[in-house]
Amino acid sequence: MKTDCSIIAATNDRRSAFTLIELLVVVAIIGLLMAVLLPNLRAAREQSRAAVCGSNLRQIALANDLYANENRYCYCPGAADFMATNLHRWHGTRDRPSRPFDGRRGPLVAYLGPEGDIRACPSMESNLPEDDPRRFEKNCGGYGYNLAFVGRQLEKHSSGFYRVKTDRAGAPADSIEHPAQTIMFTDSAFLDGDLIEYSFAEPRFFPTFGNRADPTIHFRHNEWANVIWCDGHVDRRTMTFSWTSGLYRGDPEHFNIGWFGKQDNNDLFDLE
Repeated sequence: MKTDCSIIAATNDRRSAFTLIELLVVVAIIGLLMAVLLPNLRAAREQSRAAVCGSNLRQIALANDLYANENRYCYCPGAADFMATNLHRWHGTRDRPSRPFDGRRGPLVAYLGPEGDIRACPSMESNLPEDDPRRFEKNCGGYGYNLAFVGRQLEKHSSGFYRVKTDRAGAPADSIEHPAQTIMFTDSAFLDGDLIEYSFAEPRFFPTFGNRADPTIHFRHNEWANVIWCDGHVDRRTMTFSWTSGLYRGDPEHFNIGWFGKQDNNDLFDLE
């Protein structure tokens, strides 16, 4: 008896092929697995970026400590000669007020290792083109210095407010009464329609005249911000408050910009 091999082959092909329903079930399962796994993958990636960011902050703070050791134990100035020239920042220098700051000429360069630059936070993203004038502080790495109290020297007035004694030197290291509770640097950004790199961590209130500042602490690591304190330890904080003066475009809270801490005062910034 002869066997029709073509019929057997066709039968086997039909048995080994996927039906349309089976294919749709497989696609649905893959989609479900992707939906479950992708958030975890994103969170893990952001955890890795946050770790790199914390390492960057340690390097900057160590450079600031080394600077103080060679400059009468005073920290780096945050914005030297600000009212006179506005050409200097802790992260760079520029030749004209209309130009961006050059990170290769910052006061901390000599203490930042062979490359001598501020390493950028890997989670700080800006959609602005390189030549946008709002990127004048792009070499700060997405980090903000506690200029208000650590990056200059203040004197307290009888009114309770402060006056600037000098901005050519930062605060003496031994004047900080609670280093573990005084901010040195944080993740930072500023909102004016778009996210802008900004080099200062503004306190809740300006110490010289008492008005509330627009916030600049950026909680970009899964809604956490890295902070390095004056004693050298790094931790993460979540936003507890935000606010806008209305002078700038956009809602800072929507972009995770605000402050941390329970008290609505400058306790985590000032030196007392």
